[in-house]
Amino acid sequence: MAGVAIAVVTVLVVIIILFKTARVVPQRQAFVVERLGKYRKTLEAGFHILVPFFDRVAYKHSLKEVAVDVPSQMCITKDNIAIEIDGVLYMQVLDAKAASYGIENYYFAASQLAQTTLRSEIGKIELDRTFEERDTINAQVILALDKASEPWGLKITRYEIANIKPPQSVQDALEKQMRAERERRSQIALSEGQREALINVAEGEKQEAIKISEAKKLAQVNEAEGKAREIELLATATADGINRIAAAIQSPGGQAAVNLRIAEQYVKEFGNLAKEGNTLIVPQNLSDIGGTVASLAKILDGSKSSGPGPASPVTPPQLA
Repeated sequence: MAGVAIAVVTVLVVIIILFKTARVVPQRQAFVVERLGKYRKTLEAGFHILVPFFDRVAYKHSLKEVAVDVPSQMCITKDNIAIEIDGVLYMQVLDAKAASYGIENYYFAASQLAQTTLRSEIGKIELDRTFEERDTINAQVILALDKASEPWGLKITRYEIANIKPPQSVQDALEKQMRAERERRSQIALSEGQREALINVAEGEKQEAIKISEAKKLAQVNEAEGKAREIELLATATADGINRIAAAIQSPGGQAAVNLRIAEQYVKEFGNLAKEGNTLIVPQNLSDIGGTVASLAKILDGSKSSGPGPASPVTPPQLA
């Protein structure tokens, strides 16, 4: 029995020695080894042999990027408005030794430093700008944390503001302001639409007036051209008629026909003269119609013989 107990104890001792001696470090992790309470070395990924009972793994660190939630806090803006802000901090351990001995709890320290830096940056700007200056605030927080965390073996990669929550009264005021801004834009859009409509109507009326005036001008031009053509045709027809009358007079028997036509017109006009009024004007030589016709015929003969010169004056019949 004693031998069995010794064997069991020996096996347990061997297992403990192996456990204390052989260590496997996973990928993207680092183990800090101390020998008799003093820093010995940092173990990287892989298999390692330690001196049992002298060396021990004091700290284990993940070298991956870690996201740390920064609790929400109340910040006072430059215009004395209290707002509640929370964020997310991204960090990575670069030096396992510094992270082990530089600070007790770097997660807590980084979170607290992010909060204090955020309060400082929010106090420099007004409430309205906090929504617009998120990138600037994030950059300032990262810059401050990067400088402070360098002795801790940390690298602050990113900081993002998650939520900005102003007081309810401020939210109501912002909502009213946004509603008023939307109404203003709506009114502006409506007025611009009405203005464009009026401009289009005026432009249409202008084009219509131009087209009407052009149509009137074209109609007047066409009418004038028509009248000119009418006058030209009438003059041509009159000249042609006069030429034909002159040719007919010069033909055999033409003179007699003219004398007969003159006599007929003389009698007709004298008859009309008696119808137009109570006073009757009677020529002195009323019975001598043939003499009157002969006198007119003589005038025509004189015009024909003298050519285009001025015609001989005709003594009008004496009226009683």
